[in-house]
Amino acid sequence: MSSSEFEELCANTIRFLAVDMVQQANSGHPGAPLGMAKMAHVLWDRFLKHNPDDPKWPDRDRFILSAGHASALLYALLHLTGYDLPLDEIKQFRQWGSKTPGHPEYGVTPGVEATTGPLGQGFTNGVGMAITEKWLADHYNRPDHEIINHYTYALVSDGDLMEGITSEAASLAGTLRLGKLIYLYDDNDISIEGSTDISFTEDVGQRFQAYGWQVIGPIDGLDSSSIDEAIKTAQAEKTRPSLIVCRTTIGYGSPNKAGKASAHGEPLGEEEVRLTKEHLAWPHNQPFTVPADVGAHFARARERGVKRQGEWQSQLEAYRQSYPDESGQLEADLSGELPPGWDEELTAMFKATDKPVSTREASGKVMNAIIRKVHPFMGGSADLAPSTKTALTDYGDYGVADYGGHNMHFGIREHAMGAVANGMSLHGGVIPYTGTFLVFYDYMRPPVRLASLMGIRVIYIFSHDSVGLGEDGPTHQPIEQLMGLRGVPGLVTLRPADATETAAAWKVAMERRRGPTVLVTSRQNLTILDRTELAPAGEVERGAYTLWQAAASPDVIIIGTGTEVHIALEAGKLLEGKGVKARVVSMPSWELFDAQPAGYRTEVLPPEIRVRISVEAGTPLGWERYVGLDGVAIGIPRFGASAPGSTVYEELGLTVQHVMDEALKLVPRGKQ
Repeated sequence: MSSSEFEELCANTIRFLAVDMVQQANSGHPGAPLGMAKMAHVLWDRFLKHNPDDPKWPDRDRFILSAGHASALLYALLHLTGYDLPLDEIKQFRQWGSKTPGHPEYGVTPGVEATTGPLGQGFTNGVGMAITEKWLADHYNRPDHEIINHYTYALVSDGDLMEGITSEAASLAGTLRLGKLIYLYDDNDISIEGSTDISFTEDVGQRFQAYGWQVIGPIDGLDSSSIDEAIKTAQAEKTRPSLIVCRTTIGYGSPNKAGKASAHGEPLGEEEVRLTKEHLAWPHNQPFTVPADVGAHFARARERGVKRQGEWQSQLEAYRQSYPDESGQLEADLSGELPPGWDEELTAMFKATDKPVSTREASGKVMNAIIRKVHPFMGGSADLAPSTKTALTDYGDYGVADYGGHNMHFGIREHAMGAVANGMSLHGGVIPYTGTFLVFYDYMRPPVRLASLMGIRVIYIFSHDSVGLGEDGPTHQPIEQLMGLRGVPGLVTLRPADATETAAAWKVAMERRRGPTVLVTSRQNLTILDRTELAPAGEVERGAYTLWQAAASPDVIIIGTGTEVHIALEAGKLLEGKGVKARVVSMPSWELFDAQPAGYRTEVLPPEIRVRISVEAGTPLGWERYVGLDGVAIGIPRFGASAPGSTVYEELGLTVQHVMDEALKLVPRGKQ
């Protein structure tokens, strides 16, 4: 058998493992694996640096299947090359509890680098990975020791490149000159509704050239030698990311569905599977067949990986000897562990005697204390750092002039910013954060959701948290965003009430290793609460706590978050003068409070005290879970208005008097 014939046999093995997965599940996408198999085989067999025995090897190449609907292709590759994905799991494609879910899921399948499927997300995750690779290389590589030296590859689709997020990310990648970012574009001219000509006629190559990318091709995506040459050309380019345009045929080999939309998102059907195998001269009628010589060939990936990682380990040991301080810091960065005493400055950073300060300003001060102790802490804002207070002073700007800078400039690209930060976290070695206004969370919902699904460590900072923003008006005043954040499983959202709670919230965020965290901060200045008279700010870690109370058995419980805690506290104290005993609860985080033992939750919110009031500058939706049917949720069931922030608060009923009025209405009823 000639080498070209054997390569075709290898590609067909990948193809039919994928086809058989989809057919057995009676669900999935066979067309893309059939068309992309040759591209995937060349990349994985000749170029990809990885070790199936250690999927977390720090200096491995990263591979992302951005076209996540082609998951069967990736599972075939992982199985063949020796990852912990046995044939039994392959046969359980898309079934409950399997390691082969419908779209790739990080943390479920060994070797999957990112959860993909929502198009454009994987493309953008890869940009974040390439950013981190360059950052680590800048900090730790030395002329005689290139400890960090790997590529980020992805297979991307027409659909990926239609999504707006990829334009944002591609523009950023070109600006940053990420030369080790190489994407193979499966250009098959088909989407679900038919030919891409109905909606996507631009010259993609010219677009990416304008972004500052090297564009290679179009090449024949079914020809191994063309793919090989293209990847080598991409690797030779050091200052530009590369897009390899590969012309392919969706459903390649299928006599009746090749090149048609019908090959995209449904099984070929038993008869068409048979015809496709005949057409591609696949002699194996039994599904899930791996020819012995093909299996032996792919198994060498493990040998190569073990050898290359061993060589890297030897280099690392030599590096340790020559650069003990640098190697120690590198390993600390990669571990994700926080250094001892990292939070020493935080506890006593703010005092009640200090002048009022916004929580965004307090957050910025905390961040600059953190960076002095936590080296891998880095991130940035969507062109809003002066407003969000997210800049790390004197720690450099990441870019062509300094790839070791800690301050990212994402530009006005919230959607990409979120997904890039996810990629930075997925790579490992940094603790990333992002910053923008809370109302612009709407532009970031998909990556925040995916970060929660993946359980990765990212900190999202959202400032200008309420109608207190004022004159910018309802377009910039968040109403429903807090509820949107609270609805994301696995996400922890904290809205601190003052500078001391902000410091405590940052401690929570930094110490969370599994899952993303949101910090919501104010524009307006807030009095720093006197912790000698009130409960300690460290109680923030419990999600909610009794801040102050007039008596052990109160008549009313008033719950607030953020700015509105001050309204609740003042109202509670004034009610005491009217003979009403109040308990004031600060609830910066629903999620943390709900995770507490039942005993603690009933201690803070005793079930027998049914007279409860919540006050928060956002939709009242959801607060019924804490105030009950007998309580009142004071919020904003409408959009805001353009006026000074204090005026908007007054006009919308977010006042001490309103809280008191509601309490006085409820308490007599509650005592009956």
